[in-house]
Amino acid sequence: MAHAKNHDYHILSPSVWPFLASVAAFLMLFGAVGWMSGGFTILFGTIPVSGPWLFLIGFVGVLYVMFGWWSDVIAESRAGDHAPVVRIGLKYGFILFIMSEVMFFFAWFWSFFKHALYPLDPSVPGAEGVWPPAGIETFDPWHLPLINTLILLCSGAAATWAHHALVHENNRQDMKWGLIIAIGLGLLFTFFQGYEYSHAAFGFSGNIYGANFFMATGFHGAHVIIGTIFLFVCLMRLMAGDFTPEKHVGFEAAAWYWHFVDVVWLFLFASIYIWGG
Repeated sequence: MAHAKNHDYHILSPSVWPFLASVAAFLMLFGAVGWMSGGFTILFGTIPVSGPWLFLIGFVGVLYVMFGWWSDVIAESRAGDHAPVVRIGLKYGFILFIMSEVMFFFAWFWSFFKHALYPLDPSVPGAEGVWPPAGIETFDPWHLPLINTLILLCSGAAATWAHHALVHENNRQDMKWGLIIAIGLGLLFTFFQGYEYSHAAFGFSGNIYGANFFMATGFHGAHVIIGTIFLFVCLMRLMAGDFTPEKHVGFEAAAWYWHFVDVVWLFLFASIYIWGG
């Protein structure tokens, strides 16, 4: 009785996942920088990291850690360790994560607006005060970008439908179809974004407009891919019998993340495609 649990918190067992995550992330970053720069020069010579292999090893390691770590969290939930107070902590943690993502995208918006409001390109005579820079042919926002906006908004609506079906109706069939539609539209958005990139009249390097455009929209596209995987995992968990109207923190986090992706795209569409073009 002296060792009986008399609280609602879940005391985590020692885990190797944080250490493995750090090692994998370091290898991925080290490999990416070496891949792009052709190697590292240190006190005793040059480390020949000129190919993608170290980056790919780290990337596979990160994926493995994500799969293993989240599998442990799901197992804890199924074992009954996620009491109400634990679920509240998980929600607060995810809210803080989304706040950090907001600040991440804020940096790209800051860079874009700074260069749009105070343009300066000393390499091009007469281009000072011109935005977009001379020679840049921007995308028409009312064609493919508008279609992608509608696709992403419809995907968010489908995710909301799935959430309502679970929480308010306990209708797992409608939840399944809502997730399927949201995932399908997310994949369609990614396809159209890649198609748009392949037809861009400007590149990433050589001009600040292209660098800002591809960094902001490219990171958003990466978040769309991550969110699509997030929703797909929720679909697989639903098929496995997980989620109830009372316990669905994983799915709720996925829905929050997907709506965050929606909102960021609306700001990108309004600022970069319409105003900045």
